[in-house]
Amino acid sequence: MIFDIKHYAIHDGPGIRTTVFLKGCPLECWWCHNPESRSSNIFSYKKQEKIEGRIIEKEETVGKEYTIKEVMKEIEKDTLLFEESGGGVTFSGGEPIHQFEFLLKLLKSCRKREIHTCIDTTGYTHKEQLKKIAGFTDLFLYDLKHIDDKKHRKYTGVSNKLILDNLKLLDDMGKMVEIRYPLISTFNDDEADVYRMLAFLQKLKHRYPVSLLPYHKIGAHKYGQFKIEYKMDGIEEPSIAQIDKVKSNFEEAGFKVNIGG
Repeated sequence: MIFDIKHYAIHDGPGIRTTVFLKGCPLECWWCHNPESRSSNIFSYKKQEKIEGRIIEKEETVGKEYTIKEVMKEIEKDTLLFEESGGGVTFSGGEPIHQFEFLLKLLKSCRKREIHTCIDTTGYTHKEQLKKIAGFTDLFLYDLKHIDDKKHRKYTGVSNKLILDNLKLLDDMGKMVEIRYPLISTFNDDEADVYRMLAFLQKLKHRYPVSLLPYHKIGAHKYGQFKIEYKMDGIEEPSIAQIDKVKSNFEEAGFKVNIGG
């Protein structure tokens, strides 16, 4: 079950990539800019468009069933770009490992074709599934939202224990990982939160690059469209000064830092 396939992506891993967005996610992050990805099911909604001064309402469908062959056909459209740019395919979501069997088959198909693979993941999955997935994955874009389990539960709906343990597992396996830290005002941007994150990352065997992902309101309108409660009212996007401060904290601790994907 897929809700989008994006060609020519440049923020979802190295080079030019095809990003495949799989539906279904066990988390309910307040700031999620793809709330349509939470449900594993296909659903429809009413969308209004202004055409020549008139408001036209039409029904849109979110989600479509694909076969492995159909997805690979989309991916292979961009193989020349992959070769020239050092790119490949990124599986995102939702949580792509939520559709474990389907994802594993896609990864194996990509490996046979020597296509670089990347998974954008919350890390919230069974250890045995992660191990199997890791055997066919070149790079993990690994979301780390908060070290405080209580806050993590409140703002995402799940504990962070499995997420932290799974990152340690990938670290022990020697996998390529990029840490993605969504920077959200009042949630994880104060000095204490940042230093707790740094303390955890510094204990790992490898020093991974970090991408700071500042919260934005681009997807806020979707919540009304899909009749999902929006909990981020009153939360502002982080200022440039806030972003620079957190970036400096990571760099001073010896991490290579990028702003955005």
